Amino acid sequence: MKNKFLRYLLLLIYSVVLFTCAVQLNFLGLFGYSPTKRDIVMPTLNVASEVYTADSVLIGRYFEEDRDPVPYDSISSHIREALIATEDVRFYEHSGVDLMGLISGAVSTIKGDPRGASTITQQLAKNLYRTRYSHSQGYLSRIPGIRILVTKYKEWMTAFKLESKYSKNEIITMYLNTVSFSNNAYGIKSASLRYFNKMPSALDVNESALLIGMLKGTTIYNPIRNPKNAFQRRNVVLGQMQKAGYLSKEEMAAFATDSLKLNLDYQGTKDASDSYLRTAVERWLDKWSQDNEIDIYKSGLKIYTTIDSRMQKIAEEVVARKMEDLQRRLKNTWGSEEPWRDKEGKVIPDFLENHVRKLPVYPVLMKKYNGVEDSVFAELRVKKEMEVFTWDGMEKVNYSTMDSLKHYLMMLNTGMMAMDPYNGEIKVWIGGINHHYYKFDHVNQAKRQAGSTFKPFAYLAALESGMSPCDKYVDKPVRIEFVNKKGEHEVWEPKNADWTFSYREMSLRWAMARSLNSVTAQITEAIGWDKVVDAAYKCGIDSKLESVPSVGLGSNDVSVFEMVKAYGTFMNQGKRIEPILVSKILDMEGNVLAEFKAEEKQVVDPENAWLMTYMLRGTVEEPGGTSQALWEWDLFKGGNEIGGKTGTSSDYVDGWYIGLTKDLVAGVWVGCDEQSIHFKNSATGEGSKTALPIYALFMEELYKHPELGVTFGKFPESTVEIRKNYKCPSPRIEVQPDTTNVMDGIRLDSLRQRLPGLPQVRPVIVNPEQSEEKIEVLL
Repeated sequence: MKNKFLRYLLLLIYSVVLFTCAVQLNFLGLFGYSPTKRDIVMPTLNVASEVYTADSVLIGRYFEEDRDPVPYDSISSHIREALIATEDVRFYEHSGVDLMGLISGAVSTIKGDPRGASTITQQLAKNLYRTRYSHSQGYLSRIPGIRILVTKYKEWMTAFKLESKYSKNEIITMYLNTVSFSNNAYGIKSASLRYFNKMPSALDVNESALLIGMLKGTTIYNPIRNPKNAFQRRNVVLGQMQKAGYLSKEEMAAFATDSLKLNLDYQGTKDASDSYLRTAVERWLDKWSQDNEIDIYKSGLKIYTTIDSRMQKIAEEVVARKMEDLQRRLKNTWGSEEPWRDKEGKVIPDFLENHVRKLPVYPVLMKKYNGVEDSVFAELRVKKEMEVFTWDGMEKVNYSTMDSLKHYLMMLNTGMMAMDPYNGEIKVWIGGINHHYYKFDHVNQAKRQAGSTFKPFAYLAALESGMSPCDKYVDKPVRIEFVNKKGEHEVWEPKNADWTFSYREMSLRWAMARSLNSVTAQITEAIGWDKVVDAAYKCGIDSKLESVPSVGLGSNDVSVFEMVKAYGTFMNQGKRIEPILVSKILDMEGNVLAEFKAEEKQVVDPENAWLMTYMLRGTVEEPGGTSQALWEWDLFKGGNEIGGKTGTSSDYVDGWYIGLTKDLVAGVWVGCDEQSIHFKNSATGEGSKTALPIYALFMEELYKHPELGVTFGKFPESTVEIRKNYKCPSPRIEVQPDTTNVMDGIRLDSLRQRLPGLPQVRPVIVNPEQSEEKIEVLL
């Protein structure tokens, strides 16, 4: 081509085309990643996933970036106007790259007034595709000056692609859902809630100007950290809105004098991050997310749990109420004494010091004081003002670090779970008293000695060996000789909880109802302790169980989760059902990604399963049954039937109660995380005094709301013929109330009013020298 001008123009065009192709293809790795056509069609947003209860109450979120996109019509027009006026006043006039803006920006830079010329679309390209991140760069990025040229060019091309694919409204919506507003608020909805506790559709002019002003520098213009800077920057944005014609001079002047008016009461994210339930769902979904290669922190999922928010709320309120009482009781038990004791009841030396040595602060202080431990503990014993968690809320105290450690170690903790035994849906999950201070989940992470709640598995093994609930054993001393796994000869002589033996012949139902160690030990010896272990495994216990003579008395450690699942097998006609915590998962468009149903397997003969529910009712109905404290609550209207089992581990370290009704299986554990701290005696520390009241009050409150599906009624009838003998009423024993105690008379009168069938009793004068005569209402 002879025309020099055309020749150079054509060469320029060819060069641009070749350069564009080279950049798009990342030729020889020189230019780095460029967004593809598929990227433009499906732009990637790291969107938080949300967790809901079965009745659609939001209970938590998972996110790396706390982002919850909203549509165009859910964003205040003031936000859109502030953004356009400040960042890209010609937004509706260009096609992704503003050439006039580029020229104007270049001229201003030459004059010494540098200002950006990136359009909203270019900024969106940068935010969506991370064009300036190291992974997007090629070998040419190592040459000074070339990197920014290549990066800018890729942003221009990406901006043109976005403009060709999406409308202006879609682009501005994507932009506002993408940008960061500091304090882990990503996108306009998170920012609106975080700073003003309102949805983005409700933002006014000043609020909108403040948020858009932050985009120039989320740290320097952060209204929480730097309110003066944020105030000035907001007024700059107001000025830009006035220049663009969105505000009059009078309006701008009036708005500029207004305060920031932040509202930082929004607790959604904080609550979501501090939840046993949220963490439990996260663990529950771990395998599913790996198998399906889905990142729940970025995928914008809607995760529906089986939890009933109303039941959960009742349980949380009951736990808070009863645990406060129990904490006060534990504190009164020890008074000014040191509570950490060994098996002989002696104070454990250097208890707090040994705990301090496990804390992260210990090596730091040791380094500070050149390994002089006395200096470390001297600093840790210095008192200072601090806040500690109590059941009355956060309390300001003058504590040393050692005092604070003692306070938290002495806090009682709990775990509670309730499940529908027929479909496996978990309705209530309480992992502890406060997730912020006690991360360990006491439903399925903590494993504690089960105590007498384990005895039903021994009685199930007895039924499976051919026994019936009416078979008789004598409550008498037991001596079992055996060889342990080390080949050593041992002798085991279990005692009953009250250290006495009645020498009375009792049916299996009565003996289990009274939780007699002597009879349980005899049964275990007769059938073999391996059979007890097998019965527990079949029902749903997953923890490793030591097969020893004491296994039936609950010498092994198990979780609340396992115990509730295993007891559910009895109610479900012998079918073990795997509890489920998540029912379904939806993607961002509302499509169902996964649905979950509980798996079940017939593991126990239906006859024996039904007989076990009948025997568990015996703890309420039999003379001396360990669940008879339930009669103190309003639980037995309409012939309602409840079965259950208390449990107490050695030295009253753990208190348990597992309860059954026709609709629900629930389990409660109470104890200190530090097992050397516990109650002193059965009157204060056994399961019937700690865990049972939580279960009872929960059920009493639950029965007030029949719309939740848990109602009064009898246990289901057996679906199979019951061939074993089970109708063997235990002897009726007269009650011997202390007539010198007015309260005993009041309690009996109250019970007669609620239970018209309660027999009259013959008053017997109790020896006044007996200071703790146990009065039992035996029905």
